[in-house]
Amino acid sequence: MGFTIGAISGLGGIRDSHQLRPGSRRRHRASAATAVAEYTGLWGWSVVPGARAARGAGGRTECSCGAAVCPAPGAHPLDASLEVPPGAPFDEVTAAWAQCPGAALLLPTGRHFDVIEVAEAAGRHALVRLERMGLPLGPVALAPHGRAWFFVAPGAAAELPELLYRMGWDDARLDLRGLGEGEYVTAPPSDRGGLGAVRWLRQPTLEATARPPQARLLLGTLAYVSNRSAA
Repeated sequence: MGFTIGAISGLGGIRDSHQLRPGSRRRHRASAATAVAEYTGLWGWSVVPGARAARGAGGRTECSCGAAVCPAPGAHPLDASLEVPPGAPFDEVTAAWAQCPGAALLLPTGRHFDVIEVAEAAGRHALVRLERMGLPLGPVALAPHGRAWFFVAPGAAAELPELLYRMGWDDARLDLRGLGEGEYVTAPPSDRGGLGAVRWLRQPTLEATARPPQARLLLGTLAYVSNRSAA
């Protein structure tokens, strides 16, 4: 976690390589590699190249993985063996992304952080309440399919049922779930499933990425707002 490269929020969205003019492909690869290098070098996260979605014949969504029927078009890893680990040198990042032109940036959950996912409206309201309460917060991302992702300490997904039970929310209607080991979230500024770019509602910081908040500190507010939105 030793270097800083330009802000990720300023990078353009990742596009399919066939949409780029020949003279711009090198610049596109460099931008993608720079974004990956910031995630791995500054925030200390692993990054995996992800599939991308495109419109096929008849307006159907097709996945770059090539599967005739893909259960998650544009929202799954292409090749987990090409994962770029934290602190990887820039030439290693460039080499990995050169093998998957136009790949989306995926962050594996369950290692450096877990994610609590809620509906976008509930997430926005909860974030305002949590900031007013002065509680410690990690990054918060907004996905284009109407979901908000709250980054929390690893282990939250496995503990979620027990935490909700202890807080009295186990039998409530909650549009809320945990993402942990073996799952991924699409990282800004990548496109998710052909729906549009993921973006930050709350940017990563060195302190928050090094010590993401415990889920129990946020869960009461997230559950309350989620339940109220559902009602």
